[in-house]
Amino acid sequence: YGFCDGISKLIPNKPGQAVTLQLLPLERKKSDKMVYALEAEPILAERERKEEDVHTLLDLARKLEGLTRNVGMHAGGVLIAPGKLTDFCPLYLQPGSTSAVSQFDKNDVEAIGLVKFDFLGLATLTILEIAKDFIVARHPSQKDFAFENLPLDDARVYKLFAEGQTEAVFQFESTGMQRMLKDAKPDRLEDLIAMNALYRPGPMDLIPTYIARKQGKEVPEYPDPRVKPMLEETYGIMVYQEQVMQTAQILGGYSLGGADMLRRAMGKKDEKEMASQREVFRKGAGENGLTQEKADEVFDLMEKFAGYGFNKSHSAAYALLAYHTAWLKVHYTAEFFAANMTVEMGDTDKLKILHGDALKMGITFESPDVNRGEYRFEPTGNSTVRYGLGAIKGTGEQAIAAIVAARVEGGLFTSLYDFCVRVERTKINKRTVEALIKAGAFDNLYLNRAELLASVDRAFEFALATEANANQGGLFDMSDSHAASTQEPALVVAMPFGIKARLVHEKTAIGFYLSGHLFDEVETEVRKFAKLKLEDLLDSREPRLLAAIATDLRVINGNRGKVIIFKLDDKTDTLEASVDEATYNANRHLLKDDELVIVQGTLQGASERFGRRFKVTQVWDLETARCKFGKYLRVAVNGVAPDISRMVRDFPPRREMSDQGELSRGLPVRLSLMRDEASAEIALGDAAKFFPTDAALASWMAQADKGLASIVYE
Repeated sequence: YGFCDGISKLIPNKPGQAVTLQLLPLERKKSDKMVYALEAEPILAERERKEEDVHTLLDLARKLEGLTRNVGMHAGGVLIAPGKLTDFCPLYLQPGSTSAVSQFDKNDVEAIGLVKFDFLGLATLTILEIAKDFIVARHPSQKDFAFENLPLDDARVYKLFAEGQTEAVFQFESTGMQRMLKDAKPDRLEDLIAMNALYRPGPMDLIPTYIARKQGKEVPEYPDPRVKPMLEETYGIMVYQEQVMQTAQILGGYSLGGADMLRRAMGKKDEKEMASQREVFRKGAGENGLTQEKADEVFDLMEKFAGYGFNKSHSAAYALLAYHTAWLKVHYTAEFFAANMTVEMGDTDKLKILHGDALKMGITFESPDVNRGEYRFEPTGNSTVRYGLGAIKGTGEQAIAAIVAARVEGGLFTSLYDFCVRVERTKINKRTVEALIKAGAFDNLYLNRAELLASVDRAFEFALATEANANQGGLFDMSDSHAASTQEPALVVAMPFGIKARLVHEKTAIGFYLSGHLFDEVETEVRKFAKLKLEDLLDSREPRLLAAIATDLRVINGNRGKVIIFKLDDKTDTLEASVDEATYNANRHLLKDDELVIVQGTLQGASERFGRRFKVTQVWDLETARCKFGKYLRVAVNGVAPDISRMVRDFPPRREMSDQGELSRGLPVRLSLMRDEASAEIALGDAAKFFPTDAALASWMAQADKGLASIVYE
């Protein structure tokens, strides 16, 4: 893998340009726009000359180059024929589908005269419709709400774009797009249309020029004063196909139909057709006062932009949808997130991102609730969203429908037992109920999730017994024994979950922490030495110390061995981190999902392959970090005499082997005496050092005056 991957990475990847492994022709035509990999990357050519394996691999690749790799289908493409399709082209059935697909590709079906329409289905349209329903339901004054009536000059909306706060905003949510928005600071719909067209392979190189001209740092240039009115909105840059066509009409004398044929010829890069079109343009441009040299210059410019120019009408429609979603995010934030999270219900990773973004926008979430929740997410206030029961893993639409039906028919549930008796058991099972408990959906009935989980079997047995008794009927309905048998038993006794266990269960059911965060338990302490929050981390090559919860660990194969990728999460933000194989092996016991880690490393800036990534060089757990960054433990005595010898015996310093030999890791202790007019600290010697586990700190606090024992950091 490493060998092939290393070779593939040497092959240039130029957006919008074709790349070949073929040898460079002896006489290269001027019209040849192909990128020859051996010319563009001399190292690749040198390795082929010197390494037999590389030569064999590239020789085989050249034979495969250009062959059909696989059969695909354009999901939105629909063919229309004047009669039976089989009269015009051969068909086949897509595996696993009953839909007929043409065996001809898009060019062939066009050549035989069939009409191909692209019907684009967008989840965003569903999101807008759901959000509209929420708005109308919650705000009677908005009963006639319509997106087409929204003003397109809302300053708050453009501020959202300019700040790059575009998570879940159609077409503008990627990291690269957010960076572009922050640089460009759009303030009109035309900017959004242009940016949507520019942010794609090919024209992406023009983004810096567009931004510089928009901000007045660079003077716009126009190929001819007559096309200035048409190019002015994009500061002299041909961004759209329509601008290429209009240039051909204005300067080359083309008709509208002729200009469209020129655009298509340029897009297909048909050399013969292009040579013919160049002559037509020269003639028309000459009649409009251009020299042949200037005509060729303009034609070359048009050809360059036509290769990747975007359809403005398409881009405008996308930009308008983006504006509508951003408007919702600004003005109806709860409805916006409820609609988005409903549509993304099956994608846990997306839900987590939306949940984090919603918190940043001031939204609070009500926990899922069997007595109030519905299948989908719902806005319950201007800044409150109730979590959708359907987003809990292990439930499903039928199960939630059965829960809601039982609630509508018999009123609110009163207990776990009442729930299991009343909800149709063909629609739910023990796994469903356990998932609801872990997610906190029973918290408003009973807070001890541990006891609820332990009682699920008992609750299902009770439901079966209740059903059996109900089916017996007759005189037994009035007997005391029957009444006793249907009385709810007590829940199984269990200790309540600690914060970590509760949140880990939540993550199992929901995909992330909802009612809190694992970082909450340690935040106050770790911020005393790891003060930098992820949300405040700026690009820098200086080593940085971070504290966060490690999640989503995975292993990938890199050029230099295995690389472990994981996420750091300190609830202010998340950041992708990496650690090499050697460092990981040395700290395998520390780098685990849902565990606190203190890491040191450097931030790597965003690249084309991934966003910002923190390269970890050192890892500590909290106990070891206390030794490294803590100065000493201050213990208040004031007449209390702690058993120091027992403490040292029970929690001795930890001895570890290192490159420098055996190291003793322990924290010094100082006894603090406080009086009305004076205070003093007595430093105990090295013999009194201890290893600061949570248990050790709890023991010191138990012996200190008023429980006052804490680590003093720098």
